[in-house]
Formats: sequence, C-alpha cells, structure tokens
Amino acid sequence: LLNNLVHNPKESSPFINSSDAAAEKSQQYDKNMALFEEEMDTSPMVSSLLSSLANYSNLPQGSKEHEEAENNETETSRKKPVKAPQLGTLMGVYLPCIQNIFGVILFLRMTWLVGIGGVIGTFTIVFMCCATTMLTAISMSAIATNGVVPAGGSYYMISRSLGPEFGGAVGICFYLGTTFAGAMYILGAIELLLIYIVPKAAIFPLEGLEGPEAEAALLNNMRVYGTILLTSMATVVFVGVKYVNKLALVFLACVILSILAVYAGVIKTAIEPPDFPVCLLGNRTLVWKTFDVCAKTIETDNGTVTTQLWRMFCDSPFLNATCDKYFTANNVTQAQGIPGITSGILAENLFGNYYEKGDLIARKDVDSVEDQDDPLTNANRYVLADITSFFTLLVGIYFPSVTGIMAGSNRSGDLRDAQKSIPVGTIAAITTTSTVYMSSVILFGACIEGVVLRDKFGEGVHGNLVIGTLAWPSPWVIVIGSFFSTCGAGLQSLTGAPRLLQAIAKDGIVPALRIFGHGKANGEPTWSLLLTACICESGILIASLDSVAPILSMFFLMCYMFVNLACALQTLLRTPNWRPRFKFYHWSVYMKLQNYYGIRGLSLSAARYALMRLEEGPPHTKNWRPQLLVLVSTDAEQNVEQPRLLSLTNQLKAGKGLTIVGTALEGTYLENYDQAQRAEQALHKLMETEKVKGFCQVTVSSNLRDATSHLLQASGLGGLKHNAVLVSWPRNWKQGDEHQTWRNFIELVRETTAAHLALLVPKNISAFPSNGERFTEGHIDVWWIVHDGGMLMLLPFLLRQHKVWRKCKMRIFTVAQMDDNSIQMKKDLTTFLYHLRIDAMIEVVEMHDSDISAYTYEKTLVMEQRSQMLKQINLTKNEREREIQSITDSSRGSIRRKNPAAVTTQLSVTEDPPAASKEEKPEEEVQLIHDNTTPASPVTPATPLTPEAAQSPGEQVQMTWTEKCDGEPAKPPGAATPEGIKDIFNMKPEWENLNQSNVRRMHTALRLNEVIIKKSSEAKLVLLNMPGPPKNRTGDENYMEFLEVLTEGLNRVLLVRGGGREVITIYS
Repeated sequence: LLNNLVHNPKESSPFINSSDAAAEKSQQYDKNMALFEEEMDTSPMVSSLLSSLANYSNLPQGSKEHEEAENNETETSRKKPVKAPQLGTLMGVYLPCIQNIFGVILFLRMTWLVGIGGVIGTFTIVFMCCATTMLTAISMSAIATNGVVPAGGSYYMISRSLGPEFGGAVGICFYLGTTFAGAMYILGAIELLLIYIVPKAAIFPLEGLEGPEAEAALLNNMRVYGTILLTSMATVVFVGVKYVNKLALVFLACVILSILAVYAGVIKTAIEPPDFPVCLLGNRTLVWKTFDVCAKTIETDNGTVTTQLWRMFCDSPFLNATCDKYFTANNVTQAQGIPGITSGILAENLFGNYYEKGDLIARKDVDSVEDQDDPLTNANRYVLADITSFFTLLVGIYFPSVTGIMAGSNRSGDLRDAQKSIPVGTIAAITTTSTVYMSSVILFGACIEGVVLRDKFGEGVHGNLVIGTLAWPSPWVIVIGSFFSTCGAGLQSLTGAPRLLQAIAKDGIVPALRIFGHGKANGEPTWSLLLTACICESGILIASLDSVAPILSMFFLMCYMFVNLACALQTLLRTPNWRPRFKFYHWSVYMKLQNYYGIRGLSLSAARYALMRLEEGPPHTKNWRPQLLVLVSTDAEQNVEQPRLLSLTNQLKAGKGLTIVGTALEGTYLENYDQAQRAEQALHKLMETEKVKGFCQVTVSSNLRDATSHLLQASGLGGLKHNAVLVSWPRNWKQGDEHQTWRNFIELVRETTAAHLALLVPKNISAFPSNGERFTEGHIDVWWIVHDGGMLMLLPFLLRQHKVWRKCKMRIFTVAQMDDNSIQMKKDLTTFLYHLRIDAMIEVVEMHDSDISAYTYEKTLVMEQRSQMLKQINLTKNEREREIQSITDSSRGSIRRKNPAAVTTQLSVTEDPPAASKEEKPEEEVQLIHDNTTPASPVTPATPLTPEAAQSPGEQVQMTWTEKCDGEPAKPPGAATPEGIKDIFNMKPEWENLNQSNVRRMHTALRLNEVIIKKSSEAKLVLLNMPGPPKNRTGDENYMEFLEVLTEGLNRVLLVRGGGREVITIYS
C-alpha cells in the first residue's frame, strides 16, 4: 500500500480513515459485517479502502513529498488535484534517451577510436559498453516495474530499493557523473568552435608554436572559452529553465539530422566517393594547412617550379636549396582520404594501431626511407599522436557515449504509465543507439583511410572534422549540428544535476549537503546550481575532452553497478515486495556474490553491527517480510503435536528471514530442565526434517498461559524480533476438559494485537500439504473483507514462491454492501492489484441486506445456553447438573416447533439430554424471518443435526454440539415464503432476551460462511480476515463459536490478523 517511508515509524496508511467521508463509510457496519464492527477504527471495509485509493491524487508526486502529504492528511485533502501525466513511451522515454545517449563522442572521437583500436577492437569496446548499459537498463526496468515509480526518477528508484545510505552514495555518484558530463559537453562544443568553425577566434594563437607550447595554448583557449560558455549556460538555467526543455526537441533534431547525413554520405561513397585527398611524405601524414599542392615541384611553361610544401622543408625556394633529409629521401604522394565502402579498405583497418604521445601518424603499407638515428625534424609539419593510447583508455573515452539511459526514468512523474514506458522506451533507445554505434564502427572502417581515421583533429584533410568529411551534402551539416547538440546536452546536464543534488540534500542523508536543498520560491535549486557550476568548472579547467571522459565514465560505472546490485540483491534475498512486472532479468547476469566470513570474530562483529542497525527503527514496508514465531505444543514425550505447522512455515519463508519455533512447558525450570532439553532437541530435529532455518526456544513456567506470553514477549534479540505469530487452531476446544485451551488461545490473540504482531491461524492443520506434495492445479482464495495492512495479499504471493503452491492460481474475493458500487469496486481493485504487481482473478461478491433468519436466532440461543453452561465447568458435579437443568428448563419453550424437531443441546459436561417440551406453538410462528434471495444457511460441523431420537409424528430431530457426524439442517416450512415473514418479537418471546450483538455476529458468520462455501469449497486454501475477540471478556466462548461457524465446511483455512502496519506497498 501507499505508505510512509523511512521517516515515520508508525507506517500509517492514507487509506485508513484518510478522510472524514471514508471514516464515516468505514463505520457503516451493518448486521452483515457485525463480526468486524469492534475494529472499524483500525480496519476499514475494503470498499472504503478502494474508494480512497481511486480518489487519491498524489501518485505523481515524489516519494518525499508523498510522505509529507501522508503525515498531514488535512493539508492533502485541501491540495488541488495534480494534473494527470500525459507523456507516452515515445515522447517521454525513447526520444529523451536517444538525445542523451547520442553525444559529443560520436562526432568528435568515434572515427579516431576506430583508427586507433581497429574495427575489431573498437567493435569489442562498443559491444561491451552497450551490453553494460543494456543490462543496467534491464535491472532498472525491473526496479521501475516493482511498483509505482515516484517522480524524482532514478535517484528515488535506487535509494528506495537499496535504502537511504546506499541511495545517497549512488545519488552522489550519479550527480558527479552528470556534472562532469556537462563539462565534457562544454569542452566538446569549444573544440568544435575553435578547431572547426572559427579557428581564428583563439585568444592564444597556435600559429608557429610546436610541441608543448602549442598544446598549452590550445588548452588555455579551451579553459577561457569553456568558462565563458559555462557561465552563459548557468545563467540561462538560472533565469529560465523552461526554455531549455522547450529547445530539447530542436537539439534532438540536430543530432538525428547529423547521423542521417553520415549514413547518406556512406551510401554516396559507394556511388561516387568524395574528393578528400591526404598528402603523404613517404609514409608520414602531412598537416595540410599551409600548402596548396601536394607535390615538391610542379611543371609549368617556365619549367620546374617549387611548391609551398618545398619551402616548408627547405631553406630556399630554389631547386638547389638545402632540404630536410627525410624530405629529400622520400616522395610526396597523394592518397584518397575516403576511398568508399566498396574499396576494400576495411581489411586494412581491422586491427589496432596504438601510439605513444608524439608518434607520427603513418601508413604501414607504404615504404619510406629514413635513418632511425636521425632526430625528428619539422615535427609540426606532420600529424602526430597527441596522447598515449591503450585499450582501457579507449573504453574510458567511449563509455560516456552510451550513458544517458536514465533520461526516461528521470521523467517518471510525467509518464502516463511509467511501469510500461520506462522498460520499453529505455531498451528500445539502447537498441537503436547500439545499432547506430556498431554500424558506425564498421562503416567508418570500410569507408575511410586509416591515417585519416587516426587524425583526431582532421589536420591532414584541410582541418575538416573527420566524420564531417564523410557526411553528405556538406561537412558543415555535422559541424553545426554537433555544435548545437553538444550545447543542448550541456544545458540538460546543468538542468538535471542541481535537481538531483537538491533531492539528495532534502533526504538529509549527508548533513553537510542540507543547505543545497533550499532554492528559490518556485523550487528552483539555486545553491545546487552554484555548486554544480563550480564542479563543472573544475572539469573545464582540465581542458582536455580525453581526460574528462574517463572521469565521468567511472562515476557512471559506479552508479550502474549499484543499480545492478540493487536488482541482484532483491532477487537473491527474495524480498516479499520484490514483484517486478518486468520478468526478463536474472541476478547471475550481473554478478556473483561470495561471502568470505572465515573468521568467527569477523562474523560476530558483522552480526553485532547489523543488530545495532536494526535497533534504529522498523523496516520499511517494501522490505517487510513475516519473521515468524511458530508456537507448537508437545506431548508427554516432548514430540511436536503439529509437525505440519513447520511444513507451512517452510512454505511461507522459503529459508529467508527469521524463524523462531517455540514451545511452552508447565512446571518449574529446575524440575523440568531435562524435559526442556528433550523438547528443544525434538524441535531441532523437526526443523531439520522440514528444512526450516531458524532458532528454537523452550520456555518453562508455572502455567502454559504465562509460558506462551513469555515466549511472545522475550523471543528474538534486539531488533531481530518476530513480527508475526503462527499458531494452530485449538482443535478440541469444545471438550469440557479443554476449556483452558481456548481461553489461552483468545488471550494469545489479544496479546498479539496489543504487541502489534500479525497472527496466522491455520485451521485443520493436519490437512495442509507437506513439503513433498505438489498441487498441479487449483486456487488459493483470499476473502478480503476488511483491510488490516495487506497481509492477505502478501501471504498467497509468498506461498506461491514455494514448489508446493507454485501452480495454484490466486483469486481475490471481496464483499460489497448494499450501498457499494460493485462494478467500480472491481475496477478499483484491478488497478490496485496492478500497482501491487500481483496477478489474481478478482470477484466482488454482493451481500444484500437481509433479515435475520429464525435459524440464526436459534443458533444464537443454543450458543448462549452453552456459554452459560461452560461457565459452570468448575462447579461440583451436582451443582453443575442443577445449573444446567435450570437453564434448559427455562428455555424449553423457545426451542420447540410444531413441525420440525424440538432442538436441545447435548454437552460433553452433561450426562443425559434434557427432555423435549410438549408445548406447541401456532403454526404461523415457525416461519423464518428470511430474505427470499438467501437460501437457508448450512450448519457448521460444530452444530450438526443428528436424527438420534425416535421419529415422532412431529419428526423430532435433536441438535447436538458434538462432532460425531454430519447432517443436513431441517429446513422449516415456509422458509422461502414471503407471507411467513412476521415481526420477530411477536413470534418468539424468548428471543427478546438474546444479546442482539451476538445475533448480528452470528448472522455475519452464517452469511459469510454461506458465500465462502458457495465460491471456495474446491479451493486448495482459503485465507480469511480473522475477526478480533470481544473487548469485554464475557463473550470469549461465543467468539470461538463465531469463528467455528465462519469456517465450517472448508478443508484448509488460514485465518489472518494484521499487525497494525502496512506490509505491502505500490511503490518501488
């Protein structure tokens, strides 16, 4: 359910009395639901819950705001309804992911990566990186479909899955990665501006500089212009962030047009390769900037004339000039820079060519004459490697081009259906971009000459952007398009990062960051923007795109690792709330977790630390699982009497979480120590047999009631305590000598309620399956009558994880009253279950308001007689007989009918059934006060009708309170005739003295049992809300009878009471 997160330990639900109307509705318990009326303040009717859910308008909020809204319900009710989010998969996830994934690396470094790493090496890098993001997207899809994704995006998803501490660490990694991405985009934009668009704008001119001086000048230019562009962008974000979002589609269009231009250029190379010559001296690539003709000399009418290239290597323009040795010894050749896709150049580019810084970019298939001992002269005339390259560096530089996969989840609050859109849109975007990247690697290797690919800044092709030389119709399409797209991506980073920091700061995980949670009046994160700009400036001062890219690669890799870790841990731990709708994930794909706790001291230290952490507060709803205290009884030989209880425990727990198996012994500890040890050994042995992982505990006390209470209070250690109690239904509670058993049971129910513990009571436990059995079909039926935390939803899910119940289908029945809209209830329940990620068939059973039948009154009368008799159990035998005789004598007239049998009670404490009265009543007084739409209710096994007495003309039938045999109730004549309906108190004067509360409760039990038998008689298991015991103790024995009537005729029943807190959530 929607619930408070870490900050409110009470875990209250907005649906329990979330509004005055809902509260009034929850109090409208008619006689059909009288069994649950005493707990209406804590357990609303399901119809009230679903109505509140349908009207709840805060789902698109962030988790944090959602918590605050729940804590102040009056303010919530005053808030204006939030406008429903409208973005679909295409506009909300796919296109934003495409825009964020395609970036500066594709345009500025992809051709260089192919040239250095080779087609095979670069394809491997691309495949590795794309596989990493695809697996992360699969993990993220599982997390995103594990409940309603709150606004706030990936940070909220991770922090709410892994916990606030992990979430804060991941959030900071994600924030720093996004911030440095902004720096990388800005540096990319400046590189495009200063090298390809307006080189003359450089403040520190590069002309005439060589080596380190030229490099320093270039970096200084990047720093100055980068700082200017960062300041401008930060100002735009501060003044009007809405304009950034409006321009997003324009930036995206630039990216798509640029990529299409590249593909068009590739196609054109097959038809007509473009004329992009490269000038080579020997096998060395020349910087083609200061000369026009790629030749040493040219022939004219006046003879042989030297070229500008000659003058670059010689001391005079004359043919007899002194020239560079290498220039003299080698010829100048002109090669085609883009030979085209059909040229077969791919074979030459398959393998990598890694360089040290300052190495010459040369063609390996061309011979050159050079003296290895001669120093390199005129180095600035050649294209040189500007950095030392190696495989992992290429991975670090390339990886940022596959980040951006969380752009869709960051918009979760704006999505119409985030659970559907995030997985589909993100995976589709990664598939698209991965296809483009992988095809680009192959196409670049197949179209472009190797020395051109390795020319990072296009110095050998007249200073053109290398990818631009391939584009059609003009290199400027790529240059201008990539410039605007990088500027747009930088703006997006500067917009998103401050909001991410603000979310982390508001969560209060890192106290030093709290100041960054504040912002302008409209919520804009001013302080966060300032810090982001400062961190971004530190990246710009590095000034090298190739140095910044690996930094943000590390931040994003850590972030993605934690997303995968969150998914893997949730899967391995089998957290009950881990029910993602996206099923295509597996923990082993991401990692293998190994524990090396070889040293016992380390184990103890880790255990102590974990226990201390558990003390800090209750677990969050999404991490709630039943930590069971299983109460079993032992016989005289200290053998467990209900071994199937541990089978059920194993099926519920699947080896996860805490299990404590406890038993109580009567006596003193000193005298019964050996007995307690034998009982403990028996428990250990049975736990091993049933494969129940946990602890056992034996408590000895002067009486069983106190011993059970001590178990309930003292089991567990610190925060590692049970939150649910599993105890079997007292089977022989009606036997006179077993009266203390049911009294102990009712006290246990009261104590679990007081301790806020859930209670599970399997009835007829011997019929429950063992761990070796397998149901091949069938249903687990949930009768959800009142909402007390969601245990009824969680338990079938847990059971269906076990092999015994795996093939059973889940059905949920809920009851609609007269004023409920059953069609709307079914729609609301369907939506609710969709958000809970629970697959179940749904049926709303209508229980129309009906008059209370005479049969109900008779059963109530018999029950009250029996209750009075049970109170006399401790009297002497003679006193007991006198008391019973006086009670039965006074009520003979009320249990006599003209045609049906006289009904009497036979108790285990009586010796002979009382004689039937000879009185007769008028015929019209025997009609049932019964709605003609409701069939006569079947009797419970506790109250079968047995034809024991001799049949008289009146068809005398005796009703007994035994469990010897089953019979059908004798239906009085006129049961279905409307003419027989009379005022009840004119018919049976004795009924006026009945407790009307008991009558209404019996009516509820009979009516509910009737519909449950009708719908669920064939179910493998029925789960049912367990009504609470009466607040005053005078009606305890009646309470047991109500539960007996409620569950009559069902083979396996699990009665469930919640612990006063929510145990399921629709949030991830």
